[in-house]
Amino acid sequence: MSYSVGQVAGFAGVTVRTLHHYDEIGLLRPSGRSHAGHRRYEDADLDRLQRILFYRELGFPLEEVSVLLDDPDTDPQEHLRRQHALLSDRIDRLQQMAKAVERAMEAKRLNVNLTPEEKFEVFGDHDPDQYAEEAQQRWGHTDRYKESMRRAATYTKDDWKRIMEQHAEVCRRLVALMDTGAAPDSAEAMDLAEEHRGWLTQNHYDCDYEMHTCLGEMYVADERFTATYDAFRPGLAVFLRDAILANAVRRA
Repeated sequence: MSYSVGQVAGFAGVTVRTLHHYDEIGLLRPSGRSHAGHRRYEDADLDRLQRILFYRELGFPLEEVSVLLDDPDTDPQEHLRRQHALLSDRIDRLQQMAKAVERAMEAKRLNVNLTPEEKFEVFGDHDPDQYAEEAQQRWGHTDRYKESMRRAATYTKDDWKRIMEQHAEVCRRLVALMDTGAAPDSAEAMDLAEEHRGWLTQNHYDCDYEMHTCLGEMYVADERFTATYDAFRPGLAVFLRDAILANAVRRA
């Protein structure tokens, strides 16, 4: 039995355009064509698509997915074992992050020493007080949170402009690096992750590598953080998270 591109898109929860793209780059070519020349997918194609989507969910770039799937020394069962191991590792890291954050933080309302007009000028559409109550409840008892609040209370409008621009500059450089096709565990990406950690330490609180790793996971796990980073470029949150992890391993 074979399926049309529209049917496969519905099964897999992807767009027809995505399937066309996978065909064009040779990642997933349909096994057949209808008399009218339309793509027809068979069960083996669906199995390959499932493996592709698993690896994509884990953050693998398409080029690497293609290499993994076309490795003649790897059978389908090995793909499933590898994906299970990667998913289990991701779950363990997220659980460790959640425990570290809950253990390490509670929160007090964000005490940014700016007028409403100045907040808008510095932060734009982002309201720094929007999640302050949540931050207090989760992290307010920790030394890191208290240090962050102490520093925030002393910052002027110009200080916040400088801090926001420093962060934006690191993000822009990460985007430029992504556009070159560099991997998140490249030396350049890890160096930028280190700059990001330095930005946190300089402006907010002492951010060691364990804490930085927890934050990197949160940038992907929490859609609000993901949206902030992906506003610079789709996929930046995942790229930064992976660069942070690689940098922590490098420094270990």
